[in-house]
Order: sequence, then C-alpha cells, then structure tokens
Amino acid sequence: MAKTVLKLRSLAIIVPLREAMKEMVRDGDVVALEGFTHLIPFAAGHELIRQGRRNLTLVRLTPDVIYDQLIGMGCARSLVFSWGGNPGVGSLHRLRDAVEHGWPVPLAVEEHAHAGMAARYAAGAARLPFGTLRGYLGTDLPKHTPNIRFIECPFTGEKLAAVPALNPDVTVIHAQKADRKGNVLMWGVIGVQKEAVLAARRSIVTVEEIVDRLDAPPNALVLPSWVIGAVSVVKGGAFPSYAQGYYPRNNVFYKQWDDISRDRARFRAWVERHVLGTQDFDEFRRSLEVAARHD
Repeated sequence: MAKTVLKLRSLAIIVPLREAMKEMVRDGDVVALEGFTHLIPFAAGHELIRQGRRNLTLVRLTPDVIYDQLIGMGCARSLVFSWGGNPGVGSLHRLRDAVEHGWPVPLAVEEHAHAGMAARYAAGAARLPFGTLRGYLGTDLPKHTPNIRFIECPFTGEKLAAVPALNPDVTVIHAQKADRKGNVLMWGVIGVQKEAVLAARRSIVTVEEIVDRLDAPPNALVLPSWVIGAVSVVKGGAFPSYAQGYYPRNNVFYKQWDDISRDRARFRAWVERHVLGTQDFDEFRRSLEVAARHD
C-alpha cells in the first residue's frame, strides 16, 4: 500500500487517526489538544500514549483528565496552561505527582490566565509576535512566568500586559462533522479551537461523522479544509466529555478517575488495560464496558 503523505496548509485529507498522529506528531513537539468542557479530543490523546510520544510540550487553556493521562505516562516534559483540574471533582493527581515529585518524569509548568492564553493563540493565528490584554495586574503570575511582560500603549500611555504568540507544532481538536472535502463543522460550547488551529503549523481534527453536506446551523463554526492537515473519523472520540447533538458528558467517569489516578500502580494498570491494551478508541470504550460488567 502506498504511504500517504500529509501536506501542510493544503486541502485536508481523510485518514485513520493512527496514521494522522504518526505522520504529524513528533517527539519534542509543542502540542495543543484543545476543547473547553465540550469536544475534548480524548481519542487523539490516547493515540499519543499508544505511540509512545515523549518530551512533548503540552498546551491548553484547561488541561483535564486526558492531560493527566498523558503526563502520567511520561509523554510530556512541560505544560503551558491557565487552569488544570478534574472539572467538578478536584485535582489532577498525575499532574501534581509530576510537578511535586518528578514522577514519572519532571514536568515544567508555565501558568497563564485564560485571557492571556486566548491572546497568545489569537496572536499566533494572526502571525503577530505577541498579544496584548488588560490583565495580570495585581497577581503574582508575572513573578513566576517570564513570558508575561508589560508595555505602555503608544496611543494612550496605558499599561498593558503582553504575551508571546503561541504557534503549536500541532493542534488537535474534536468536532461533530466534516464533509468529504475536509471542511469541518462544530457547534455548541466552543473555546479557542479556531484560533488554536489557525495558529498551528499542523492540525488534526477528529470527527463524529463524515457527511455529504455540512448544513451548518446558526452560530456554528466552520473550519475550511485548507487550514486543516488531516481529518479522522472517531465516533465517540470526545468521550467522556460530550459532543452536543451526539452524546452527553459521562460524569461518572470523571468521578471514578479521581480514585484511579491517586495511586501510581492503579493508574498504570488502568492505562495498560484500557489504552495500551486496546487497538483504537472504539476498543477502548468496549473495554470499559466489559470492566463495568465484571468489577
């Protein structure tokens, strides 16, 4: 079989997720898996674990359980973020263990505010060197994050925060639909996915389905094929987060993760059984169903 070559900034091609991740994500890359509560690309994160990626700089406004899994499996050397936790439950125990005890490998962190991260992505998408915002004043973040500086507005003299543009090597997002030309449709709660894709050097989108026509509803977001490198169909690929119009958030999973991730051995056993021990995301979800029947 001829090898598929993924091109940059050409029309997106539709390929299996394993192939897209293998071609486009390399050890040492800056990788953003964006999603704000909704449409979180869990399937793509699992594929990074299966492929044994290492020394990644992970970027995201709100790293949650999938980042906990990536960090706990030693995929990351640093994290650039603006909030991290298990939403509605508590801490990310693998993230804390890496920061506090260097397990399984030390993790450097660069913390920002949400608005600062959004400004960084927007600057990157516009190919500007930095973004500006009214923020960070009165906080301790500038003392601990060298990438936060202050400048004087040349027009008003106002003191503004400045943050460097963020241009990930790879951005990965999940969406509801793509058409056969690789145009992507997403709707519902949307964070900075558009800016993160436009800012990236390469991009991968997992989708629930491929359709002949997108038929975008009002207030939806359409990403044109020419800004996307690859599209991969992964039904349920945002589980345990939700995809509006397809499936709800699995709150039970998030609660269970708190116990699973507290203990190093239990965490590793879970990943080996359900991620490394499965071929793809569909098999991963079936393994959880089997475990639920027998546990």
